Amino acid sequence: MIITRTPFRISFFGGGTDYPTWFRRHGGEVLATTIDKYCYISCRRLPPFFEYKHRIVYSHIENVMSPEQIQHPAVRAVMAWQHVTEGVEIHHDADLPARSGLGSSSSFTVGLINALAALDGRQISKAGLAHAAIHVEQNVIGESVGSQDQISAAYGGFNWIEFQRDGGFLVEPVVLNQARKQELHSHLMLCFTGFSRIASDVAKSKIDNMRERVTELSKMRAMVADAVQILRDENCRIEEFGKLLDEGWLYKRSLSDRVSTPEIDVMYETAINAGALGGKLLGAGGGGFLLLFVPPARQDAVRAALPNVVHVPFQFESSGSRVVLYEPNGF
Repeated sequence: MIITRTPFRISFFGGGTDYPTWFRRHGGEVLATTIDKYCYISCRRLPPFFEYKHRIVYSHIENVMSPEQIQHPAVRAVMAWQHVTEGVEIHHDADLPARSGLGSSSSFTVGLINALAALDGRQISKAGLAHAAIHVEQNVIGESVGSQDQISAAYGGFNWIEFQRDGGFLVEPVVLNQARKQELHSHLMLCFTGFSRIASDVAKSKIDNMRERVTELSKMRAMVADAVQILRDENCRIEEFGKLLDEGWLYKRSLSDRVSTPEIDVMYETAINAGALGGKLLGAGGGGFLLLFVPPARQDAVRAALPNVVHVPFQFESSGSRVVLYEPNGF
């Protein structure tokens, strides 16, 4: 039995510049952190006593004879890419719902690649995991997704990620003293809107508009360095980070009319009126989790103003995708 644990992420700035369509021409940057909410993948060799060869358990249960019969696109793609021939059983569990803007799809792909490699007696580096997951999602499955989620899931931590024109990437940990990091964390509220969406569908609408949004995306990329400067300058008020989030949200909304919805706009404005300084819808947009930047003294007021929204406590994490149970010879 192999079990991997792979974190979800919060992306603060630069989202959109991590799409190959953009960064292969202009370069890109993202500021993101992983959080202590995880995707768990358990994997084992399946004994040859059943009427099926592979068993996949997630929100559905699939019992099939070959990888080509698997309906789950990531499982089918990863098993084909890794040339899995022996029977396997794969289970998926997660702390938060899928399609919610926290990079859950990429966390699943990274965790599955990590688990199947471990089952085969191989250990993959963080860079190798990220590159493999990007390849599977963008080239094997052919989804309209960016490249930041796979990197965050593989590496973990609070990172400044640079996307290079040749397709490579650099990961620079953002080093902050504990007090500054805690000050940032104390101002963040993670709220579930109740709406889910297919991220690649929303992303495709943004990709189609990229040639007309060069100015907006260039400014969104520049905000990454601005945000890091705010965090590193302890004489700068942390509230400036929240105001920058608000500015970035306005640019993000301009990328496509599918990024937000009237219901989400009302939630955001309600939070602002109750004391939030800024925020953004996480992920491609269209639904999922809303990140709000709220001074601690105003957080009760924001909760009261949004009584039907689920508020999710979280902490930053730094481990990335890990094999947490390794018993390759056990059933």
